[in-house]
Amino acid sequence: MKKILLNFLMITTGFLQAQNTASYWQQHVDYTMEVDMNVENFKYTGTQELVYTNNSPDTLNRVFYHLYFNAFQPDSEMNARLESVPDPDGRMTMNKGTKENPEIVSRITGLSPEQIGYLRVNSLTQNGSELQYEEVGTVLEVELAKPILPGDKTTFNMEFEGQVPEQIRRSGRNSAEGVALSMSQWYPKLAEYDFQGWHADSYIAREFQGVWGDFDVKISIDKDYTIGSTGYLQNPQEIGHGYEKEGTKVKKTKGDKHTWHFKAPKVHDFTWAADPEYIHDTLVAEDGTVLHFLYKDNEEIKENWKNLQPKTAELLTYFNENIGPYPWDQYSVVQGGDGGMEYAMLTLITGERSFGSLVGVTAHEMAHAWFQHLMATNESINEWMDEGFTSYISSEAENVVMGTNAENPHTGSYRGYGYLANSGKEQPQTTHADRYAMNGLYGASAYSKGAVFLAQLGYVIGKENLDKTLNRYYDEWKFKHPTPNDFIRIAEKVSGAELDWYLQDWTQTTNTIDYAIGSVESEGEMTKVNLQRNGMMPMPVEVDVTYADGNKETFYIPLQMMRWEKPAEEGTKRTVKEDWAWGFPTYELEIPASEDKITSIEIDSSKLMADINRDNNTWGETKNTASEN
Repeated sequence: MKKILLNFLMITTGFLQAQNTASYWQQHVDYTMEVDMNVENFKYTGTQELVYTNNSPDTLNRVFYHLYFNAFQPDSEMNARLESVPDPDGRMTMNKGTKENPEIVSRITGLSPEQIGYLRVNSLTQNGSELQYEEVGTVLEVELAKPILPGDKTTFNMEFEGQVPEQIRRSGRNSAEGVALSMSQWYPKLAEYDFQGWHADSYIAREFQGVWGDFDVKISIDKDYTIGSTGYLQNPQEIGHGYEKEGTKVKKTKGDKHTWHFKAPKVHDFTWAADPEYIHDTLVAEDGTVLHFLYKDNEEIKENWKNLQPKTAELLTYFNENIGPYPWDQYSVVQGGDGGMEYAMLTLITGERSFGSLVGVTAHEMAHAWFQHLMATNESINEWMDEGFTSYISSEAENVVMGTNAENPHTGSYRGYGYLANSGKEQPQTTHADRYAMNGLYGASAYSKGAVFLAQLGYVIGKENLDKTLNRYYDEWKFKHPTPNDFIRIAEKVSGAELDWYLQDWTQTTNTIDYAIGSVESEGEMTKVNLQRNGMMPMPVEVDVTYADGNKETFYIPLQMMRWEKPAEEGTKRTVKEDWAWGFPTYELEIPASEDKITSIEIDSSKLMADINRDNNTWGETKNTASEN
């Protein structure tokens, strides 16, 4: 049934693209690869046939491939950046000094020729014609023998070889937890070409983008090794290792190696991991998805990994219901890498964690199956959509699955954004992922501020409208490459609000929100509250009033440029006031009660508006309480 759904989605996606060729198009690739791995020296050889379809309106005279493993060399751009950034990634460095007198050095600098990573292309043809190409760091520049016209296909055939680097960042061999092979970014990968042109970014340890397509991959490796991979295993009865049908015998094969054959439809990446000590468990989720769990045979972690499995199924159900149906037939949670990283149909995560941390990292990386591997934003230039949307929905999911039931599960993201906004170092979210001055600034912007973008949008248009927006975003942009504008247009269609100002101020500037209560004065049976906009970013304002008799009322002040009013929450007494236009820095709010009949006044008691200074948001008893805390 799941395969039928996937085929339907593929057909539907193609039809929709055909209907919108004037405004949207995307390239297509089909990879056929065979790779042979030597686990003694971690070198491998491979062949690749790539059929490339140019769906763009442009004629292409050259193409680019990513050679990611070349980053793990002492003279690489990744290493240069690692040694120059003020706060280098601790996983990629080591302290040669003492705790009191640290001497932080890059781990890449010390790699020997036997420890470095590399990818080398030994031959490359286009429709049988030899091509001229040049390896430039982590990018292969290729001049075509014949231009690829709009609508045309071409076939590239390649022979390549690689060496798996010591595990330093994401991919690599012999991780700190003893995983033999974490094979991400391991093959020559064609760069994306879209409406902005080529995205042949050097690999400097950040994010990725890929071209949608189908993968057919054969991996030859020692029989003792168990593999977790993108795609569906085509020969489980030859391989075994927990993939065979329950109760059946595995066919014996000659030689010391197995050749694992995987097919992955409609993905933009292919990743695998292998280890001779993997335990392989499976669990069929509520929707029929087969969940694979591969982890080291380590007594200290087994219980956590067993307990993780039903929680992963619950997470899948949550995401299915709150984003949209997971369209593939399998998903794998694999111990590997150096933290947590999402890939097509699987994630690599470190496994020696507390149970809560194990569920948390699985929730985050699994959510990426939707916000990156279904709605495939360009992570290099819109990293906040990928990481921020994932952080938002995974926090929502954890709150339910782990039974935390916090009123606002995003308080950590709001704290992170508050730190960023008040640091004086914030860069706009339109900054390329590699161009942040510090790693910490990237993290706070992509993860925290990105998550607040959604949580705060719920404040702006209402949680119900936000939920509908995420569902419709999935419906319209699955298996595509959406941009920020595509998302905000969906939110406008769902809510009816004008939201261009929200996208612009939040993502393209470092403008901040700061609304304040100024003077509060009584005039007979009327109280006049002077509200002030101290920050440059506009927002609709909700003022919550508690009266002396215990009753409460919300005064909603629409933002004029929204041309819309948020629906009232059921059971809430709300009075809608006149619009507040951004050009006016102050607003006079009239409350039909004398000051002595008012206990407290507070701007945004929900705390979903990311106001950077809440000390000036309250008056009365609420203010006194806030001061004490």
